Amino acid sequence: MPDQQLEHARTLIKMGQPEQDEWALSRLEEALPTRRPVIVPLALWLEQRREHADEEGLAPWLPSDTELTDALALELVKAPLVAIDFPAFTDGRGYTLARLLRERHGYEGEVRAIGDVLVDQLFYMTRCGFDALALREDQHLDDALRALGAFSVSYQPAVDQSEALFERRLRENGGA
Repeated sequence: MPDQQLEHARTLIKMGQPEQDEWALSRLEEALPTRRPVIVPLALWLEQRREHADEEGLAPWLPSDTELTDALALELVKAPLVAIDFPAFTDGRGYTLARLLRERHGYEGEVRAIGDVLVDQLFYMTRCGFDALALREDQHLDDALRALGAFSVSYQPAVDQSEALFERRLRENGGA
């Protein structure tokens, strides 16, 4: 595959900070790019792992309809990062995939949101376990960084805070 068909992150926020992205993204399922590091479709990554388990610089991206089985989660643990695709901002299945990866399967590597990633979603994505966010081309970095700090307190438990606000308050006040 010609490497000129690779996408490069326009704006990447990692752990709440802008970062230069070294990873390219390939959406083609038939051919493995020569460039490294590169994020490739899940099926291509799994095939490559079976043939060359020690190959570095490859990471998978998961479509939003991926069934995250225990067997797949065991494979993904070996990935340097897992990208989850948002084909449309209205498709919320990626939030569930990130949360399952973190909470049920204990994935500790980078979980990256790719695709139709909008500023309005960023705070909620981080609550679900995303620590890297590749913004859609028309989204502005300054707006994105402000959006990440828009809320100082969350009521509900999530990946980033396992206790609900009332539980934290009870604990902090000695159960009173």
